[in-house]
Amino acid sequence: MFDIPAGSVICSWTGWIRPPDRASYTAYLERPGLAGCRATPGNLGATMVFRDLPDGRCAVRTISFWRTHADIAAFAGEDIELTAFYVQDDASLIDRELRVAHVDVA
Repeated sequence: MFDIPAGSVICSWTGWIRPPDRASYTAYLERPGLAGCRATPGNLGATMVFRDLPDGRCAVRTISFWRTHADIAAFAGEDIELTAFYVQDDASLIDRELRVAHVDVA
């Protein structure tokens, strides 16, 4: 899928939507979030994955790959763990993580 070199950084965020909203939220999230992420220098790729849960929710996880923490800050701002939300998120998300997780690639 992606060639992610050692020393790079993976960012992960999870939100929860209603399963019937999957197609519309996918199209929405692709436009402002992932497309902008991929266009940022230092980004090595980004994707989203979904999982229908037994409680009737659908988990949405965004995963992005970066060369450095500084490259993430160029996209996300100084506090790279603070999640930025877009206007439609309030209408689509039934729950959300407020922080982004970062892990270093070995």
